[in-house]
Amino acid sequence: MTGATTSGELRLHNLVRLLRAVHEGGAEATRSELTRDLGLSRGTAAVLMGELINGRLLREEITRQGTRGRPTGIPGPHPDGPLALAVDLREDVWTIAATELGGRLTVLEQQPHPGTPAPDVLNGLATAIHRHRQVLASRPVGVAVAAPGPVRDGHLLDIPHLGWREVDVVEALQPALLDNDATLAGLAEARRGALRTRGLGLHLHIEFDLGGTLILNGNPIPGSRGAAGEFGHMPLIGSDRPCPCGATGCWGLEVGANALLRATGRPPQDRPRALEILGDPAQQAVIDQAASILGVGISALVNALDPETVTLSGLGVDILARSAEALETSYKAGLMDFRREQPAAILPSTLGAEATLIGASELAFDAFLTPAGIGAWLSAHEKGPAN
Repeated sequence: MTGATTSGELRLHNLVRLLRAVHEGGAEATRSELTRDLGLSRGTAAVLMGELINGRLLREEITRQGTRGRPTGIPGPHPDGPLALAVDLREDVWTIAATELGGRLTVLEQQPHPGTPAPDVLNGLATAIHRHRQVLASRPVGVAVAAPGPVRDGHLLDIPHLGWREVDVVEALQPALLDNDATLAGLAEARRGALRTRGLGLHLHIEFDLGGTLILNGNPIPGSRGAAGEFGHMPLIGSDRPCPCGATGCWGLEVGANALLRATGRPPQDRPRALEILGDPAQQAVIDQAASILGVGISALVNALDPETVTLSGLGVDILARSAEALETSYKAGLMDFRREQPAAILPSTLGAEATLIGASELAFDAFLTPAGIGAWLSAHEKGPAN
C-alpha cells in the first residue's frame, strides 16, 4: 500500500522509491536493474528518470554493458544534487562531513574542543555548520548529529563523564537531527556494512564508553524514548565501582578507552593514548582483560536477544584484532549450551572511523527521501526540459 490517492502522489511515491533504490545500492545499479527490481515498466522508469535528472537529483552515465550490448545508464548523484551534512560529536573533537546520494562521504572539517562547558562546544559547532551551509548553497537537505551519550526524545543529550546533563542539542544546532553515536554506527552497519543482509543483528560501538543497538530489518530499535542500546550500563561486572551515569558496576567501565587508560595509569579522555595501549605488546594482559570482559557481555546479550550476527566498531575493531582468543573464549563460555553449536559470529566493522558519520548521513537522508522532501526539492530545483 502506497497511501497515494492521486496521480501526483503516486508519481512522488515512485520517485522516492527510485531514489531510495539508487541511494541504498550505492549508485551502482543500472537503470534496467532498477526498473526490474522496482517492478516498473520501461516507459515509467524513463519518465521518472527524466524528472529526477531535470530536478538535479540524479545524473546518468551511459555504459555499453547492457543486454545484448545495448547501452544502459547507471543513475548516480547529480553534481548539484542533495547533500546530507553529518556531524560526529565526540568528547574531545567534532567532525563535519557531507554525503551525496549513493553514500560517498567527504569530510569537510574537524576541530578539537575542550569538552565542557556544553554551550561553548555547541556554539562553535553551530557556527561551523552554518558556514558550510552557506558555502554549499541550496544543496544541504539536513543535518544529523551522532553524539557519545544517551539521547532522549530526539533532542536531550547526556554525556555523564563530561557533566553534560539534559543538553538540548537540537535547539542549539537548529535545524538538526540527533541520535546516539553507537545507534548510528549500527545504522551504518545495517545499511552499508556487515549487517546489511541480516534480519536481526546486534551492533556494539566502543570508544571511551560502550554502547550499541539492536538492528531489525535495517533499522535500530529505538526504545520508548529513543534511548535503547545503553548496553555498557548493564551491571555485569560484579563491582561496586560507581559509574558517572549514576549506576554501579557498569559493564562499560571495564571495556572502553577509559578502562584501558585507567588500567595503565593514564588520564581519561585521551583516545590517542588508548590507541597506543592497543598497539603496545607490553600491554597485552590489559587488552586481554578488556577483551574477556567484552566477551562476557556479548554472551549475555546474545543469550537474551538471539541476533544472527554481532558487529563491533570503534575501538572494538582493535580489541578484536589484538585479543580475539580471549574474547572468543569468554564469549563461548557465557553462551547457553544450544547456542555454542552455531554461535552468532562476532565481526569487525568494515566502515572504519567514518561509521558514525555514515550513520548520521543515513539518518538525514531517511528524513529527506520522503514524498514531502522530494517534492520540496523539485519545486526549488527544476530547471526546464531534461537534458
